[in-house]
Amino acid sequence: MNKKRCPWAEDVEEIYVKYHDEEWGVPTYDERELFEMLVLESFQAGLAWITILKKRENFKEAFDNFDVEKVANYDDAKIEELVNNAGIIRHKGKINAAINNGKIFIEIQKEYGSFCNYIWHFTDNKTLVDSEENYLTNSPLSDKIAKDLKKRGMKFVGTTIIYSYLESIGIIKNHIHECFRYEELK
Repeated sequence: MNKKRCPWAEDVEEIYVKYHDEEWGVPTYDERELFEMLVLESFQAGLAWITILKKRENFKEAFDNFDVEKVANYDDAKIEELVNNAGIIRHKGKINAAINNGKIFIEIQKEYGSFCNYIWHFTDNKTLVDSEENYLTNSPLSDKIAKDLKKRGMKFVGTTIIYSYLESIGIIKNHIHECFRYEELK
């Protein structure tokens, strides 16, 4: 029996379907995973998400499995290595942003006890259901979080990137009602 999925996950590459079925919209509380998705979402700016998914394993290897302590301490030699790594998106601004954002991620961890506490406090630890009919790309919540992260000094964290991030980590649930994941993620 074929499962009904969100339209963007129908008739697409298996890696996209797998992401939809297993990850997208699942509430995430793990610090490494939260940092990974923040980095990947920021690298996605201006690109299709499928591009990032296809390079995800390369990103994991290149960015030390998204160990925030390691990433925050990358030096010029590591930046040069990343700029020359054909397996990832070789955008120096985004690479520098990942390092910068790692440092701020750590500052937020210290301030809130964890980045998880920080990001989930915006919704009182609840998942929000947005109107999947509109396929939004931002919201007052993503505006607020993007503004706060930018104020703290993060880069490549505009409201559209943050909205997508919130969907990916399960703070915003946007599976359509007919999608089999909608009921599973209650």
